[in-house]
Amino acid sequence: MNKEEFFLKSDIEEILDRIKDISDDFSGKTIILTGARGFLGRYFVEIFKQLNTKVEKPVKVIALDNFITSGTYGKQPIEDTNVKFVQHDVIRPFTTNEDVHFIIHAAGIASPQYYQKFPLETLEVAIIGTKNMLELAKQKKAKFIFFSSSEIYGDPDPKHIPTKEDYRGNVSSVGPRACYDESKRVGETLCYIFGQYFGIKTNIVRPFNFYGPGMQQNDFRVLPNFASEVKAGKSLKIYGQGNQTRTYCYITDALTGLFKVILRGIPGEAYNIGNAFPEISVMQLAQMIKHNIDQNITYEIIGYPDNYPTNDPSRRCPDISKAKMHFGYDSQVKLEDGLKRFFSWTNVNYSGEQ
Repeated sequence: MNKEEFFLKSDIEEILDRIKDISDDFSGKTIILTGARGFLGRYFVEIFKQLNTKVEKPVKVIALDNFITSGTYGKQPIEDTNVKFVQHDVIRPFTTNEDVHFIIHAAGIASPQYYQKFPLETLEVAIIGTKNMLELAKQKKAKFIFFSSSEIYGDPDPKHIPTKEDYRGNVSSVGPRACYDESKRVGETLCYIFGQYFGIKTNIVRPFNFYGPGMQQNDFRVLPNFASEVKAGKSLKIYGQGNQTRTYCYITDALTGLFKVILRGIPGEAYNIGNAFPEISVMQLAQMIKHNIDQNITYEIIGYPDNYPTNDPSRRCPDISKAKMHFGYDSQVKLEDGLKRFFSWTNVNYSGEQ
């Protein structure tokens, strides 16, 4: 498998173009990236590799991953003299003799299917792993970026939708989702402590439903599920009544926002990164796929699988006004366009089996 199979070249070029006014700030810097072989981690590695053809001094990347959920895509070799891959589980301390300028802590287990399979590992990477990497940031005087989640908001009260960063959340500490939701909340608390008490420059990113080429077929979230069913010629399966709503953020908008947080985020701040609209139901998403991808697509409502975590948030929609105000972030890819790009990629790269 080559990189063309899990990226669209045009997407990589788009991201590079949208961060070209700030990317020189990485020149000559060393970055530690955790979760380097996950969905977002692979994009970061590729962008840094491409930046090294443009910046005056190369960006050095120390890429960490333990492969627990990286799958086939994650095991592809990294062929770049400025990217050093280390197979490492961040729940164990990591040391390096290199000067380090940024630590991007993107390691985590985000898919409900996987964090139910690995609940303790999910807790540990977001709590112990985050503390270990913050200790390293303290030692190296590096800026630290923590990948939290929109799940820390739980199921917001309707009056808090769109949801701002100061919303405190409606989250249960027990249940099948708690290992993910609560551990991310503790990770954020650790960032606050290291920022307030030790002067570490930290930022928290709360992603809202990122999607795009490179998502594994067995990711088990809604768009990979739908794409797998389209590829197999099967009906799209909609759980429950399909009334739960989300906004979806295409990968080029996601990475643009993430890079802006890394380089322009105000220390100590948390930022929602996602698409503010349209907020649509799963049923409407299936209808949009039928209209924009293939008129022959059918869909059916089924009960939730036995292994599906309960208490699925009924709505999820970010207020991204803080990111707009602080560093000019906005999403540009319309959902219809993003879906076409994603399904054109899955049509080639997903198998017909589920």
